[in-house]
This record gives sequence, C-alpha cells and structure tokens, in this order.
Amino acid sequence: MGYTKDQLLARLKELQIDFAQYEHPIVLTVEAQAKYVGDKGGGLSKNLFLKDKKSRFYIVSALADTKVDMKVLSQRLGLGKGGIRMAPEESLGEILQVPLGCVTPFAVVNESARHVSLLLDKGFKTQEHCFFHPLSNDTSISLHANDLDKFLKSIGREAAYVDLEANPPVGKDQPPDLAAFVPSGSTILSDPAEKAIPLQGHAETSVSADKKSTATAVKTAKVPVAVKNVKEKSVVSPHRPSVFSDAELLVEEILNKTSSLVLSEIKEDFIRQHGEHLGTVVADNIRKRLSSDFKSLAVMFKNTAYAQGFYAGTHHHRKPL
Repeated sequence: MGYTKDQLLARLKELQIDFAQYEHPIVLTVEAQAKYVGDKGGGLSKNLFLKDKKSRFYIVSALADTKVDMKVLSQRLGLGKGGIRMAPEESLGEILQVPLGCVTPFAVVNESARHVSLLLDKGFKTQEHCFFHPLSNDTSISLHANDLDKFLKSIGREAAYVDLEANPPVGKDQPPDLAAFVPSGSTILSDPAEKAIPLQGHAETSVSADKKSTATAVKTAKVPVAVKNVKEKSVVSPHRPSVFSDAELLVEEILNKTSSLVLSEIKEDFIRQHGEHLGTVVADNIRKRLSSDFKSLAVMFKNTAYAQGFYAGTHHHRKPL
C-alpha cells in the first residue's frame, strides 16, 4: 500500500516544510480546484502521467496555464513524434498507487514509482507558492518550489525544472535536450484495452496531443540519445570530453559524491547518537541516498557512448570505389 495523505503531510512536517492546507470536496480539474483555492494567490498545477513505448513512465507537473505539446515533448526526450502518450488508467494504482485525479509530484514517494521520471515546470520557481494535491484530491496544499525540492531530496530525488513550452530543434547535430530524463528502468504492465488517464487537474484543451499517433503504429527511426547534465544545464557534445564520456572522470565523480556524503554524515551529534552502529548507519544512508544518483550517472554514461557512436557514424565518409 502506498503513502496516504496523512503520512505525506506528517513527512512534510518532519522535514520542517512550511505549507498551508485547504480541505475541499473532491475535484478533478484545475477549474474546480480554483473555486476553493484560486483566491489564495500562487500557482495552480496540472499533472500528466505519461508512458512511452518501452513501458517507461513520466510525471509532468506544470503550471495550469503552461502549454504542453506532447509531440514536442516526445521529440525532446528522444522518443520520436509519437513516442509518448497518456498512461493507461490501471497503471495509476500499480505504479503511483494513487486514485484517479490525484497525480502529483508527491507520488514519487512510493517505492513502486522509483523508475518514474519527474519533470517540473520551471515556472514553479517564479511563484510565491504553488498548489498540489497531497496524494488525495479532496485537499490542496501550497508550498514554495524550494520546499518541494527539499522533499524530493529527502527521498533521493533531484528536482528537474525545465522549460516545458520550449521547442528546440532536434537533429543530427542537435540531439534531444531532455534525453537524460528518460528513465533507466521500466515497469511492464499488462495493457488490455488501455484506457488513457484524463489529464490530471486541468481541462484537456491545455495540451496539444497527436491522437492519431496512438491509433497507428508508425515505426520511427531511433533518435540518438543525448545526455544532459541536469546540474550544469548544458548539453554534452558527443565529441567533447566530459564526465559522461571518460571512464576515469566518471569514477572520480562517483568518488567525489561518496566522500562528500560521508563527510556530511560524520558529525559529532550523529556519532553520539549511533555509537557502535555508526558504520552500519552511514553505509545504509550512503546506499539509499546515492543509489539513484549512481544509476543516473551510469545511464548518462551509456547514453553518451551511444551518442558518440552515432556522431562518429554520421560523420564517417566512405572513400569512393
């Protein structure tokens, strides 16, 4: 069983995250939610639960007035024009463990959602506070984007804010800018007559979706996967050395992350608290907090190798016979 609303709110309080809580009747659209909290200021959010052809899942959380074009988003992820669609309704319970209408960034707290990629609207950072359902759509809470980041960090997630309305060109020399956010793991679900999940928390007119792409199985050529360093916000060129293209640099990055975390754990009060069990506690904490980071580094390293191979192949000219 996944986290409940009460458990999530208790977790936020434990983290000393400041939030305001508003109880209201069950709502399924942002317009309905606005009737109860629209006069409180701040930004209302809409949330999409998406799936690609390889059964990898994504949550896209955006301000209510942000326009999300799913064809463009699919290309930016390196999945082709029709490579992403609304997830089937049954996956809500199996993956996110939330009812219909309750998709939010908080749903990644559940272990079953560990491979779900979370993309956040960079517009959240411009708001004094933002509204989200705390795993239940009979309640809304408002908090600052920095506090959402704090929560995500506490569960081993790095908040990823992107411009969801951007439409950068994708081609041979311009790899997809969001490819680093394609999940490394996948969850296989049975998809009998899939019933797509309606867009969570907003009207359908706010999303441009290619409905024909889900009705016709069009085979598209694989787009080379580019790597994006989330912290540096820069695309890694396939012919420029980086931590994701040099094994020695990758190992050094892993060691730096590990030593930094060890130093942050070994504090006087921490030592007093755990005593003879210190080693075990530190080891467990390191494993929990670095697991997703290392998986991401490995995926980025693999994707960069793929991009470099593609680049080399497209720039190799055969001699005429």
